[in-house]
Amino acid sequence: MRTADFHFDLPPELIAQQPAARRDGSRLLVLERKSGKIAHHQFPDLLGFLKPGDVLVLNNSRVIPARLHGENVKTGGKFEILLLEENAPNDWWAMMRPGKRAKIGTEIKIGKRKAESGNILATVIETNAEGHRRLKFSGPKNIFDELEKLGEMPLPPYIERDAEKAEDQERYQTVYAQTAGSVAAPTAGLHFTPELLDKIRALGVKLCFVTLHVGAGTFLPVKAGNVAEHKMHAEHFEIGQETVSAVNAAKKSGRRVIAVGTTATRTLESVARLNAGKLNVYKGKTDIFLFPPAEFQIVDALLTNFHLPESTLLMLASAFAAPGEKSRGRELILQTYAEAIREKYRFFSYGDAMLIL
Repeated sequence: MRTADFHFDLPPELIAQQPAARRDGSRLLVLERKSGKIAHHQFPDLLGFLKPGDVLVLNNSRVIPARLHGENVKTGGKFEILLLEENAPNDWWAMMRPGKRAKIGTEIKIGKRKAESGNILATVIETNAEGHRRLKFSGPKNIFDELEKLGEMPLPPYIERDAEKAEDQERYQTVYAQTAGSVAAPTAGLHFTPELLDKIRALGVKLCFVTLHVGAGTFLPVKAGNVAEHKMHAEHFEIGQETVSAVNAAKKSGRRVIAVGTTATRTLESVARLNAGKLNVYKGKTDIFLFPPAEFQIVDALLTNFHLPESTLLMLASAFAAPGEKSRGRELILQTYAEAIREKYRFFSYGDAMLIL
């Protein structure tokens, strides 16, 4: 299957630049996989599609302020740094702009949010084939503990900002975020409010959590011409006993497991593949890549946002729309996206939601 098979044209004005006025003020497109039927709703209408006994699984990873600014100690040249993965305390892989000027040995003074000079240095110690830089920080005991003072929320490049907005600190974060580590938000969860979660619990739906720290690579377009040749970035995840017990019990009794987002889906399906279709307590890394004709062993319904053309997220949604089939899911998703475009749904991280049943 070719990557180009997952292309679609999106009018730029449908790329959401701001969150909805209220978290649950977004729209909800509902797709029935078997029939191909599409229905248009508001996000709080999700309640009408949930049943007592359902298990709703959410990713509780917390986004870190991973975007830093600094200047070359020798030349004064400016750098933008996006932290990607921690190797050890004060040792990170990062994307840098302009990358070509960040040669090995370059020392960079890290500034605070308001461009005040800081006493933290980052030294480029290595580069890799993807053009990322490995940075060694000096000054603080652990740069991770300083990010709230130094960093900005790592909004994706399609959200255009001259400067960070105060609301992004809150809105590019789920209300149930706990464990810090993501450098991109698990965006399907951004629509939930505490009040809506309480209503879901009151229906008799079990809320469970996994943790998968989202990396920037999750949202990048696939560059390989052949989908199967794409290599996913590995991401850290963890699943605990409460979620394991609830999901296994639901599967055993024929009740539904509904994943909130592709990250929750990848976590559940990663563990299932290690344990003959069941979950067990697990902590590790996953680079699972779900694309047609993938099968799904745990997830029965998927709540997700509208994704970028030729992205792994779009490919996962296509696989889920018709598990085990090579082309029908892709065709169904692209037809549904065409309908969403006609109806002027908002796309990507701050956009509207889609429920695949």
